[in-house]
Amino acid sequence: MTPSVRELNGCVMPAIADRIRRHLADPHSEHRKIALGFVWVGLFVFIGKLAGAAKEITIAWRYGVSETVDAYVFILNLVNWPVAVWFSVLTVVLVPLTARLRHDAPGELPRFRAELLGLALLIGVGLGLLAWLGLPILLRAGWLGLSGTALSEALQMAGGLSLLVPMGTVISLFSAWLLAAGHHRNTLFEAIPAFALLVALLLPPAWLPEPLLWGTVTGFALHMSALGLPLHRRGALPPPTFRQRSPAWTAFWGGFGVMSVGQVLTTSTNLIDQLFAAGLGEGALASLSYAGRILALLLGLGAIAVGRATLPVFSAANEGGEARVTALALRWAMLMLAAGSVALLVAWPLAPWGVSLLLERGAFTTRDTREVTMLFRLMALQLPFYFSALVLVSALAAQRRHRWIAVSGGANLLSKVPLALWLVPLYGIQGLVLSTVIMYAVSAALLLLFVVRPSRARF
Repeated sequence: MTPSVRELNGCVMPAIADRIRRHLADPHSEHRKIALGFVWVGLFVFIGKLAGAAKEITIAWRYGVSETVDAYVFILNLVNWPVAVWFSVLTVVLVPLTARLRHDAPGELPRFRAELLGLALLIGVGLGLLAWLGLPILLRAGWLGLSGTALSEALQMAGGLSLLVPMGTVISLFSAWLLAAGHHRNTLFEAIPAFALLVALLLPPAWLPEPLLWGTVTGFALHMSALGLPLHRRGALPPPTFRQRSPAWTAFWGGFGVMSVGQVLTTSTNLIDQLFAAGLGEGALASLSYAGRILALLLGLGAIAVGRATLPVFSAANEGGEARVTALALRWAMLMLAAGSVALLVAWPLAPWGVSLLLERGAFTTRDTREVTMLFRLMALQLPFYFSALVLVSALAAQRRHRWIAVSGGANLLSKVPLALWLVPLYGIQGLVLSTVIMYAVSAALLLLFVVRPSRARF
């Protein structure tokens, strides 16, 4: 007799539950390590995003959708771009490399850390000087699209916000070191800049001139100090060395060069958004930023938590063979695709209420709420693709298949530019957001292909 659906469910569900219990009870289970990492990182990200949400509420209350916010967001994103590239590359390259060094040559780690800190200081100071000297020239030349009051305010902020580049470079290195050691407190410390800016914005206006500028700079300085202190206490913060003599540099540069190209291509899409939005009139950049910040609450809780929880586990599992990592990655990618879909279904109907609750007060009007809600809903369409893609990137990074991550970055740029050129004239800022959604769908499909077909996905 053929068993009924109810009978099958009665057999299957207890088996699944028993399998989950066995994984959670086994301290050596990769699934248990990923799940626990996800819980801890998710908790820390949630705390950080609460601080970020409070900061955005205060910015909206004080400035609304204005040219001041346009200028601040534009310059902040520009100076953070090289820092974001540096951090992304460090995380993907350094975490698996540290796992290998700890297994094969633990005595090399202190010297490599000292030399890497020296490199970070040189890169940070060099890029900071370049931003300090170059941004005013580019802004005055009109090449970046800002004009009027937004341009004047951007020129006032450019010099001070250039300080974020050297500090952000060191912060990225310290964060990567803590992540490579299996600690997740760096995620908790990411709330510090938002909290410092929140305090600066709540101070009486006469107490602190330009609170957006100096609150941000102070927050970065405190963040760097908070990360450096635990490293110093653990003896993992050696004096910097400016010579590269460690044998680990061969492996580092082998992945760093390719990953840098990929990250530059991938993150260039954010700059493309800024440049397109800057030409769409007053408030376009601010509206795009507010919607993106609210979306970051969902992206952070899922994407950051999953990416940072899976990469160390995948890196360790890779010692047991590529097939082991691939199986883990596919399972977690499907889980994240489902989680992203659920998040989208929840976020869509709640968007008007959420935007109004978070932002609609003071200088932020009901009209602003409608605009930001519309943009947020469109942005939320990327959630399933973005969540699953991060797991697949972690798998490729753990397998040291950095070239294919770079290829996916190139594909992002190649799809983003023509999509934006096509959709922005038709739909304005909504078309810009839709181009990003389609780009992430293409990226996730390519990454899945690279992971499931390793024999054909090698150079």
